[in-house]
Amino acid sequence: MSDDAQTPIPTPSQEARQWAMFCHFAAFLGLVFPFGNLLGPLIVWQIKKDLDPFVDAQGKEALNFQISVALAAVVCFILMVVVIGFPLLVLLGIAALVLTIIAGIKANEGQAYRYPFAWRLLK
Repeated sequence: MSDDAQTPIPTPSQEARQWAMFCHFAAFLGLVFPFGNLLGPLIVWQIKKDLDPFVDAQGKEALNFQISVALAAVVCFILMVVVIGFPLLVLLGIAALVLTIIAGIKANEGQAYRYPFAWRLLK
C-alpha cells in the first residue's frame, strides 16, 4: 500500500444522516412562513451541529444555499422592472426545489452534497 493513500471517511450514523437531511428539507418552511427557507435550516443546524461533523457541514451548506437563493430572488424582483425578472424567479424557484430535494436525499444516503452556484458565507 502506498504512503499517500487516503484514509476512508467514516460513514455518518443514521441519526446524523437524518439530521443532515432535515437541515436541507427545513428550507421548505419558506413555503409556509416568510424567511422560513433561512430560519428552518438555521434552527436545525444550530441545535444539531455538535452532534456530528457531517450534520455541521451539511447544515452550513444548506444555509449557504438558502442565503444565495434569497439574494438571487432579490435580484429577480429588481429585474421585474424590465420584465426578465419574473421568468428568472420561476427558474430560480424550480432549481432551488430540485437541488434541495437532491441534497436531502444525498445527505440521507450519507453523501456530502455541495450545491452548485452557492455563495459560501459560512465556512
